[in-house]
Amino acid sequence: MQIVGSGGKIGAEIKVRKMSFCTAINCMDGRVQLPVINYLAVRFVVDHIDSITEAGPVLYLAEKTDSEQTKSILRRTDISITNHKSKGIAVIAHYDCAGNPADEQKQISQLVQAISFLAVCYPNTEAIGLWVDSNWKVIEICSNSKTQPSGKSQLK
Repeated sequence: MQIVGSGGKIGAEIKVRKMSFCTAINCMDGRVQLPVINYLAVRFVVDHIDSITEAGPVLYLAEKTDSEQTKSILRRTDISITNHKSKGIAVIAHYDCAGNPADEQKQISQLVQAISFLAVCYPNTEAIGLWVDSNWKVIEICSNSKTQPSGKSQLK
């Protein structure tokens, strides 16, 4: 919680404001971090972004759903949703990814698969797929169109 005061005046009313979060399942590549954070803060209208990083996470969420990497991503996503009441989840793929060197078309296909997978794991949480292009511009590719917050993954 964030405490909002009124200039330190004695006897002044103090309001407690609940902080808001969303979850980014992002590549560890530092080039995509700030563009994604800036996009998500506006897209989900949140104060903070919980960052879950993995080299090429879209590959695991789309094609290796039973891998240890995927299980780790889901455990961390559970924490974000349960403890921070995350408003939404974003999965990010990007140009020139060393962890998933597939071309743009393949990675976008993986994004769609990853969002379908997360829609099953977190049926009450909106999930979106983002592509970061060669100019580091964030483009929303797909969504499960859910807007209700909170849910817990079905996969452990």
